[in-house]
Amino acid sequence: MVQKLPIEAVPNLADLVIEDDEPVDNLPSEKQQRLLIDPLYASKPIPSPFLAAANVGLFYAVKQPAIVPDVFVSLGVSMPVDWSQKKNRAYFFWELGKPPEVVIEIVSNRKGGELDSKLADYARIGVTYYVVFDPFGQLVQEMADTSLKVFALAYGRYVPLDTHWLETLSLGLTLWQGDFEEASGVWLRWCDRSGQII
Repeated sequence: MVQKLPIEAVPNLADLVIEDDEPVDNLPSEKQQRLLIDPLYASKPIPSPFLAAANVGLFYAVKQPAIVPDVFVSLGVSMPVDWSQKKNRAYFFWELGKPPEVVIEIVSNRKGGELDSKLADYARIGVTYYVVFDPFGQLVQEMADTSLKVFALAYGRYVPLDTHWLETLSLGLTLWQGDFEEASGVWLRWCDRSGQII
């Protein structure tokens, strides 16, 4: 469990770059991110408070650059109220006291490092579940002919799960073929234990 830092150890936020104005990499990824976040807030399948976000920096340690997942969900934390304060515009572990429970990476090209450097980074910072969704088959060999891999943290390392059920969230993930905002495709969706789409 991440501990809040003593006040004298908190970095000067003026020195941190929390917004670099880099655009999302493609339209399908942007739609997929909203399809994973919006239903959580609209349907409330997990108890409040929680924070679900896309392309927001996770600042896990002082003097370390942020890691920016495509999507994350963190239980037991609230959306900051005053966004005028820089400390409320990113996910600072020392402010919120913990890593997110789940991080989802959406593969858009072979250069992303989803199954090597990112896998190691998220394990090191203590994210309970790491999900890799490869909608365009970019990593077909590494993913063993599947487009969805779910990993759980065990003794500081990720182990692949045989299921897509995330016990800590009481939610699962499933692949859904359909139309979302006039775009047809296979989408990653949240589901309940019976497989019902959220």
